[in-house]
Amino acid sequence: MNRQSSQNISSISLPLFRSEPHRCPYLPDRMAEDLFTVEAHLEPARYQYMMDLGFRRSGRVVYRPACDGCSECVPIRVPVSGFAPSRSQRRVLRRNADIHVQIGSPKSSERKWRIFVEYLRFQHDGTMSEDREGFEQFLYTSPTDTLEMVYYAGRRIAGVGLVDLGPTVMSSVYYYFDPAMARRSLGVFGSLYEIDECRRRGLLHWYMGYYVRDCSRMSYKTAFRPFEMLAPDGRWLRFENADAVPRPASNGARLN
Repeated sequence: MNRQSSQNISSISLPLFRSEPHRCPYLPDRMAEDLFTVEAHLEPARYQYMMDLGFRRSGRVVYRPACDGCSECVPIRVPVSGFAPSRSQRRVLRRNADIHVQIGSPKSSERKWRIFVEYLRFQHDGTMSEDREGFEQFLYTSPTDTLEMVYYAGRRIAGVGLVDLGPTVMSSVYYYFDPAMARRSLGVFGSLYEIDECRRRGLLHWYMGYYVRDCSRMSYKTAFRPFEMLAPDGRWLRFENADAVPRPASNGARLN
């Protein structure tokens, strides 16, 4: 972590802890560590400031990767005013023209949990918890201002997105969908809808979390252009495509 980054983090005025080394969720041959805090209430402006320093949240845990010798996790966001959907993204919009969205306070339900479990089995490697309590702690427990967007095809839930709101930003927390509707490209559609919702609310940036170059699950993020990435010196740099992004100088801890 560079000096300027450390100085900025010290201005957060919240207790920060370092996690024990654990298996990296993005690069399977590496170990990872995080700086984190656990908050019962976090003002949106404070959380936006932390996001500008590279933090994210999972439930009430607000964290930032802090791996020795590795800087592969790069915060990424989209400047809303400059975004225009690509040709393939416009096709996704047309494919989902029948979808309607309800926005409100996050509310867990049996049906949403079952869709989440089906989504994990379809999309992930089995390492995430499928139990109802873990689902609610992960997605339906928040210390800050959070909205839920429920996507319907007719009366059937097609997908669900959770987002956090700051004074001038929206942060995508998580999106899960019914695998039976996978051909709709609902993950892409949800991202496009969230960007449009930012525009409707007059928000400046849509935050996507972290981009990891060598993680295939993260490659979709650079398809939303232009995008900005957080540089080691604390500046957000704008890019028009993934080819222009310099490779991080990393040699993080490997699994034995």
